[in-house]
Amino acid sequence: MMKKGKLEKCDMFVALSKQRSIQILIGVGLLYLVLVTVEIPFVFRAGFSAVSQESLSRPNRLNIEEELEEREAPTRPLESVSMNSNEPTQSRKPDQMVVSRLKFDQKMFESDSKSGATELYKSAKVAWEVGKKFWKELQSGKVRINSEKVENRSESCLHSVSLTGSEFAAGGRVMVLPCGLTLGSHITLVGKPRVAHEEHDAKISMTKDDDDTVLVSQFKIELQGLKTVDGEDPPRILHFNPRLKGDWSGQPVIEQNTCYRMQWGSAQRCEGWKSRADEETVDDQVKCEKWIRDDNGRLEESKATWWLSRLIGRTKKVTVDWPFPFAEDKLFVLTLSAGFEGYHINVDGRHVTSFPYRTGFTLEDATGLSVNGDVDVHSVFAASLPTSHPSYAPQQHLDLSSRWVAPPLPDGEVELFIGILSAGNHFSERMAVRKSWMQHRLIRSSNVVARFFVALHARKEVNVELRKEAEFFGDIVIVPYMDNYDLVVLKTVAICEYGVRRMSAKYIMKCDDDTFVRVDAVIDEAKKVPEGRSLYVGNINYYHKPLRYGKWAVTYEEWPEEDYPPYANGPGYILSSDIAQFIASEFEARKLRLFKMEDVSMGMWVEKFNRTNPVEYLHSLKFCQFGCIEDYLTAHYQSPRQMLCMWDKLQTQGRPHCCNMR
Repeated sequence: MMKKGKLEKCDMFVALSKQRSIQILIGVGLLYLVLVTVEIPFVFRAGFSAVSQESLSRPNRLNIEEELEEREAPTRPLESVSMNSNEPTQSRKPDQMVVSRLKFDQKMFESDSKSGATELYKSAKVAWEVGKKFWKELQSGKVRINSEKVENRSESCLHSVSLTGSEFAAGGRVMVLPCGLTLGSHITLVGKPRVAHEEHDAKISMTKDDDDTVLVSQFKIELQGLKTVDGEDPPRILHFNPRLKGDWSGQPVIEQNTCYRMQWGSAQRCEGWKSRADEETVDDQVKCEKWIRDDNGRLEESKATWWLSRLIGRTKKVTVDWPFPFAEDKLFVLTLSAGFEGYHINVDGRHVTSFPYRTGFTLEDATGLSVNGDVDVHSVFAASLPTSHPSYAPQQHLDLSSRWVAPPLPDGEVELFIGILSAGNHFSERMAVRKSWMQHRLIRSSNVVARFFVALHARKEVNVELRKEAEFFGDIVIVPYMDNYDLVVLKTVAICEYGVRRMSAKYIMKCDDDTFVRVDAVIDEAKKVPEGRSLYVGNINYYHKPLRYGKWAVTYEEWPEEDYPPYANGPGYILSSDIAQFIASEFEARKLRLFKMEDVSMGMWVEKFNRTNPVEYLHSLKFCQFGCIEDYLTAHYQSPRQMLCMWDKLQTQGRPHCCNMR
């Protein structure tokens, strides 16, 4: 009986357990149906990719600061979800090909004689008409280019090149080095300096007495980057300038330097004194060797002392002092060689100078040797040259990776809009900007927006490549007129119009495509002006006068006044949005006076605005006009390689550093 009772209790317990399990399963099933009913419509509306495995997984922890820096900046939070896409997107897509909305018409460029800019307005009218025609052809697809000319392929080059003096002269005194130089390359030049002549150029001649004239004998040997630019002076990768007579010191000297876009670096002068023992060397060679200086007749004394030491048979080692390596009407043999750390110059078998490589240029960029001045060239021979080099087609400079595509434009206002002046053929400059400071977190997250402003080029194939570039990267605004240096001011007006009307930016900044910008630092500089005030921030010039002679001469017709208004240097300045709005409105109302120097024009427009609305002028030398300075806000005349170098230093070291002044 006892055994039977226990079995009945056990069966009852099992039955109750089964009943509870069934009840639990039913409850779970009902809960599942409720969740599915709620979630399915969301999934179909937002797309299946809205819930990804990545969003559910725990992010990997970054162990070091370098890993954090390499992570791309997050975009702004999404304000809406696209109903037509599998992925959530921002409400505005990146610009593909944008044409400036600046309104041009015939009356816009009609100027009376009182304006003092008749020729400029005529030039603008022609440029607009030609540009309009070019743009229509480009949009219609009628413009075709020969793909063989732009195909990015390797060139086959000679191992050595030799020219006689007459051949060298016939070629414009330039030897072309098709594939540049490489380690161990050397160039030998045989020449004869001319006898000194009277110099009458007021910029060079310096007289002690009114009746005296300066005798000059000097020449220059330059390695030039013939293929690195198009339509402008090539960079001087090495400038070697022996001055037999005519230097301001009154002594024979050798000056070496580099130059990029008319901006010279720090000169290395060899004046007859040997480099200091504690000074850095170049491949274990001193930068400057010693030669006999003819100061107060010491030349003959040095010779006599040397021969006397030989005659008396001194056991002590005697140092031989050589004269200046070049002499009037005397043949010389000069050899320029490329080492690990720099260029080395030997004359008549003796080392004379060494010049370290400077950041921004490479050996393969040196595609031409130029010789000019008071020297007759007898022959030139270049050997150990590289036999291959990638072509210099535009595609070489364009890295067609989605990593460099502009982020989507945000809804609403942005804090800063940066308009970058560029030329159609400046492919490498724009690519360097995209890979450097345009990767700043504020730009990648669309809190700051940057765009290149480019006019049409005279060569149609350049415009075709420009259009492809604009469509891919989405960061180019085309101002449809034929580009002209005197008409850069039109791009500046276009920047103001775009910044306030398309972007609704609080601040508008203008810079050049060879300007490096510290984005966060320039915003902090603008914020020094109290909120709500009109501002004009940059490296401001006061009481400057127009030059009336020389290359940059300004005629009285162009600028009748004796002084310029206060103006910020063009490589980088900031405006408040109300000033930019005023400029765009005045232009469309045909009330805006145009002047060929865009930075002076901006100063003139701000001065006009200031008459009725007080403007806060904020001056800072850190908006660097020439090159780069410590703790810069902007740095100008930076080559593409320097741009990348400066960005790398800013990322790795956390503070601004210049990359070796050219």
